[in-house]
Amino acid sequence: MSGEAFEVATGDGLAPPAEGVERRAAEVRVAFEGLLQIRRLGPAPGTGDPMAVPAAWERNRPVRSVALALEAAGVAPSAVDGSGRRVATGYRVSPGERPGSVRVEWLGPPGGGAAHDEEDALSACARTLERLGWEALLYRGPRRRRFLEVEPVAGVE
Repeated sequence: MSGEAFEVATGDGLAPPAEGVERRAAEVRVAFEGLLQIRRLGPAPGTGDPMAVPAAWERNRPVRSVALALEAAGVAPSAVDGSGRRVATGYRVSPGERPGSVRVEWLGPPGGGAAHDEEDALSACARTLERLGWEALLYRGPRRRRFLEVEPVAGVE
């Protein structure tokens, strides 16, 4: 490993080079295992199962936590090139409208079919996140594009 800090893929970064895909997958596995270890060691608010809800660390970093959970589950992030033009189809995670919430969109290059695939792709993202104690609700926003609003399960402080 290079010693650089691990950065989650939110869907707004550059696509990793083809020769770095295996290294990235290994980094994601290690980071996600670290997140699960935090859950195992920390108290579980409102439940006896520490794996059923996001830990305080996750709730304090919801964009990072949700993006890591999606990438660890094998969901591809979207990506942009050096000029900011979208070049890969996948999830994009950004802060939600409410504090502690996250917005997940399914984006891709113009004409790439992301809008056609977004309902199925976002539903799969929601299932992944719900297994990890996140509540993910599907909405339709401007221009009829769908998105998820994600937050820790109700009752988790």
